[in-house]
Amino acid sequence: MSLSLVPESLLFAPMEGITDSYYREMVQKLYPEWDRYSCDFLRVPTPAPYPLKHILKHFGENIYQDENLKNKTQYQILTSPNAYTKETVSAISSLGFEWIDLNLGCPSNTVCKNQGGSFLLSDLDKLRPIIKIIRDNFKGTFTCKIRVGYEDDNNFIQILKLLEEEGVDAIIIHARTRVQLYKGIANWDYIKQAVKSVSTPIIGNGDIWDENDIQKFFDYTQCHSAMIARGALKTPWLARVYRNKEDNSLVLRAKELEKYFNTFYEVVGSQNLEEASKIKRLKSVSRYVFDDFPDGAQFKRKFLLSKSFPEQLEVLQDLKNNYH
Repeated sequence: MSLSLVPESLLFAPMEGITDSYYREMVQKLYPEWDRYSCDFLRVPTPAPYPLKHILKHFGENIYQDENLKNKTQYQILTSPNAYTKETVSAISSLGFEWIDLNLGCPSNTVCKNQGGSFLLSDLDKLRPIIKIIRDNFKGTFTCKIRVGYEDDNNFIQILKLLEEEGVDAIIIHARTRVQLYKGIANWDYIKQAVKSVSTPIIGNGDIWDENDIQKFFDYTQCHSAMIARGALKTPWLARVYRNKEDNSLVLRAKELEKYFNTFYEVVGSQNLEEASKIKRLKSVSRYVFDDFPDGAQFKRKFLLSKSFPEQLEVLQDLKNNYH
């Protein structure tokens, strides 16, 4: 299987607690310029395999019924040596999903304690059998999202070579170690090094915040494609701005934010949640969106203190009035 992506594709990264099916559906509706999305990871179980309905529910039945969006979406899993990996992968395959991504980057203490996520980068003897199981039981696109290492980068090239040897279709690299978490600046030199070290396509990730960063990233690393996480959460219309060479001004940002939160509120409304839960959901995606405004901290504080959607909307309207 070859990578079903054109060069310089832009992938909206999986983010736990953020990129559920409702959020992905909303982003696709507003900003279809993104080439791929991903569900947040499904933790492969150890007590017993999941029934098919659980695997489908995690991905999102609304996405599953939309053939275009289904095919644009990676199914990300997180597993460990004693989990039901084969059964889970076979089930995902039977449902017709085209792309599985293995999460080898999660830095969570709980995940690592259970020998999942980025822990596996520290033990290649445990990692290789897992890669084999997935590759042997899934004929579609199979990628791995890694960090450059666990405590250090000593195994970085070995990890890349292992994944290449086992037939992974692409390697997604977050250019930090596990112990760095999300601190400091992602070192794009690792992406550049990976491109030169293996023939497997490299998808780079880390500190791509705006449209200028995207172009600099491709020019510097020469990687195949880019996956964007916090930058995409900050500017969900980033792919469109980059593709269309738009001026991502504060005027545009204020206008887009009002549309973005209005649409998300409508989507969240379809989940039959209590109003407080809807407001909490909107707040959960607001962490970076006000950062570029000179008085962004003030607007962010008002937004986070809002008790209802009309209050949130008033903040967004005031912001748009200030930047018009």
